[in-house]
Amino acid sequence: MNRKQKMIKKTAKRAKARLNKHTAPTIKKYVSKAERAEQQAKLEAEAAEQATAAETTDAATDAPVEASEEKVASAN
Repeated sequence: MNRKQKMIKKTAKRAKARLNKHTAPTIKKYVSKAERAEQQAKLEAEAAEQATAAETTDAATDAPVEASEEKVASAN
């Protein structure tokens, strides 16, 4: 390699190092067993909460539908 090629290579390495330095880390930090259990418990609680909310909204919407069906049946 001649002198100009060496300089180009060196500046490219420096530029790459600068990019690597400023990018966000992609390696996830260690998550302990207890923290994973807490996260799983939170997810399960949210899922259960959403399920109960869906059931209550379904129950609330089912009652008027049934009443209207009864009115239609009695009208016939």
